[in-house]
Amino acid sequence: MGGNKRDQIRMTPEEVAAFLADNFKVQVATVDRDGAPHLVTMFYTLLDGKIAFTTYARSQKVVNLRRNPAMTCLVEDGLEYNELRGVKLKGTGRIIEDPKIRTMVGQVVGSRMAGLPVPELGEPIDPVVAEGIEKALAKRVVVVMEPEHITSWDHRKL
Repeated sequence: MGGNKRDQIRMTPEEVAAFLADNFKVQVATVDRDGAPHLVTMFYTLLDGKIAFTTYARSQKVVNLRRNPAMTCLVEDGLEYNELRGVKLKGTGRIIEDPKIRTMVGQVVGSRMAGLPVPELGEPIDPVVAEGIEKALAKRVVVVMEPEHITSWDHRKL
């Protein structure tokens, strides 16, 4: 039943990796205490090929992940139906408090949020910008999406 069409539009692992590398906004769902989804949009970068973003250590999504690490991420693109593309990753959100990783991820995401040139992960950036970002990161942690199940679609393949 329609499995054929689903197979036709599925991205290859290489296409998924390229799609995630080309985008920077992700919808992140965690589970609230009452079981309802908590849904937010975050700017992300890739850390070892996985979606990673910084967020306040006391944010609702971190509170949720500490209670229940289940997390789903959606990266999507396209305006017309025949150009819709997306990748949904279902798995767990791993919280990283290591300041070195926080700085690496924070410099990429922070530069993008500030409208500055976006560095490659770990690339040196302007010391003044770095200092500003470091101050902004003080109360933040990194969340990394550890996917257990990936679903993808690219309607342009039809």
